[in-house]
Amino acid sequence: MTDRPFRQMDVFTTAPGWGNPLAVVLDATGLDDAAMQRFARWTNLSETTFVLPPTEAGRAGGADYRVRIFTPGGELPFAGHPTLGTCRAWLDTGGVPRVPGQVVQECGVGLVTLRQHGTQLAFAAPPLRRSAPDAGLLAKITTALGLTPNQVVAAQMLDNGPVWLGLLLDRAETVRHCDPDHAQLAEIGQKVGIASVIRSSFATELISRSSREARAFVRSAPPPERTDPEGDADLEVRAFAAPIGVNEDPVTGSLNASLAQWLIADGVLPDQYVAVQGLCLGRAGRVFLTRDSTDQVWVGGDVAPCIDGTVQL
Repeated sequence: MTDRPFRQMDVFTTAPGWGNPLAVVLDATGLDDAAMQRFARWTNLSETTFVLPPTEAGRAGGADYRVRIFTPGGELPFAGHPTLGTCRAWLDTGGVPRVPGQVVQECGVGLVTLRQHGTQLAFAAPPLRRSAPDAGLLAKITTALGLTPNQVVAAQMLDNGPVWLGLLLDRAETVRHCDPDHAQLAEIGQKVGIASVIRSSFATELISRSSREARAFVRSAPPPERTDPEGDADLEVRAFAAPIGVNEDPVTGSLNASLAQWLIADGVLPDQYVAVQGLCLGRAGRVFLTRDSTDQVWVGGDVAPCIDGTVQL
């Protein structure tokens, strides 16, 4: 057993207790897969990360550090809130990036670039592969979520490392009131993200009629009155991940990244917007999404430190 530097962070919030917690082991040298998985189960958080030196290939590509990301149920090739939280912990404990103002993380999907904007960090969303879901799978998921087919405006399989079935729903209220059968979702074996644009009832009805009409509305009409009870958010999101041991994730960077790549590309949302997630869990995570002039989507947020110490592993 070795004393290793350890931090617990809260991601997508400025105040501890309102975002998505993350455990970070800042020196995982010498730990094997079993030890990492055992500790991730013990923390019982949605993710625990382990920082290592870059591989030879990663260093050649400009990586500042390597991270391995574990849920209680297994390892992930990439995840958003662990990327931001690990980067902040690494910087706060003396990490110095090779390029000022930019950090390059090596993980299972390859190299991920992060940049700093004041107190916020943002990562470049990995390339997205998306496709129409199988009709049978969609029907099973809709049933497990307790939704009716007419409440689902659009659906896509979203793969940027983690694979999510993304569902765009008719109303923010539908998202908030969704009561999934998590055992059924675990049996199906598919992670699901649900979202709705936060608009007036008139705009919601317009979106429900036709995606073509929805795109026209977003581009040409004045912004509708916001109905979000929690502030200035444009999209409400929830994430259900029972297949990896997490019934509902408080705030999910990878899902928000893929939703942004989908919904901005299809004209449902503008190039810059704010997503809110975690309201049903008593959280208030804020995710800041931006598509730049090169079509790269950036996923940003604040990170609040919570615990600083050592762990014996």
